[in-house]
Amino acid sequence: MIALERHPLMTENSSSQVDSSLSKHLIAERQPPETVDGLRELALSIARGESELRLGPKSREVLARLLDLQGDQVLLSISSAARRLEVNPSSISRLARSLGYARFSDLQRVLLSANFTSSASFYRDHAASALAADKRSLHVQAEQLCAENKHNIDRFLQGVKHDDIETFAQTVINAPRVRLYGVRQFHALCSFSAYGLGMLRPDVALLSDATNGVAEGLASLSEGDVLIAASCQPYTRQVVDVCRMAQAHGIQTLAVTDYASSALVEYAQVSILVPHESSFISNSMVAYFAAMECLINACATLSGDDAGKAISRRDRFITELDIEMR
Repeated sequence: MIALERHPLMTENSSSQVDSSLSKHLIAERQPPETVDGLRELALSIARGESELRLGPKSREVLARLLDLQGDQVLLSISSAARRLEVNPSSISRLARSLGYARFSDLQRVLLSANFTSSASFYRDHAASALAADKRSLHVQAEQLCAENKHNIDRFLQGVKHDDIETFAQTVINAPRVRLYGVRQFHALCSFSAYGLGMLRPDVALLSDATNGVAEGLASLSEGDVLIAASCQPYTRQVVDVCRMAQAHGIQTLAVTDYASSALVEYAQVSILVPHESSFISNSMVAYFAAMECLINACATLSGDDAGKAISRRDRFITELDIEMR
């Protein structure tokens, strides 16, 4: 049995005092989430503005990062959690009460109920910068990075739900047109995803290309079309602006991002959250490509015969053009 630590400044009286009338309303009228999945759903709902609960940007970020620590031993103490997140313990206590928990230990119990251990400490304590790595240990460095990527994929699978995958895939299948948008590293992810989805259905492309810019790409879309946008922290301003503009014009927006506090979540009908922490010199993309493969496969499964016919038609053109060397 894990002993849960009470904050040294917290008493039975002070723990019942909340910092806003809204938090009092939540405690009185509804129970806070009792599972990590429920807490994640609440975080997404808050980010999209769909919840009656309102949190500021900093509080939303703390909540998202606490969710990322689920199952980590650092959560055994509010002080150690605060050090990891680089915030004051009082900030975490206030967040817990704002979410409807009487005290931090109640939120702590939910986060520690996860059946796997977060590797955030592993990354920070054991992952050295590639530039400073021992030149004689390149294989060890490669093993470490591969292990981190595998763990990110495991965490993605632990967090994503069947309904998320199904809704994402069904939205893509039913849309008249599908466009994808990401910049820098995520441009490669979007290009890969456009190719995969283009095997299954017509009218899939990048939002902007060599001939058309972002404005032209958005102007070509109509209400009911789909935009898949991808970005992770630090978020690119233009990607966020494109998501906001797309939503304002009735374009269904699907986000592939990292945290529930992501700047993209507010403007997305569905958000697929993918962890990326690793010792790679930049944001690791391995788990993102794995996630997109899962989503593309889901589209193929739900499309059924239509996807099969599209792939067969593509194969016939490849054969007739004698493209592949045999």
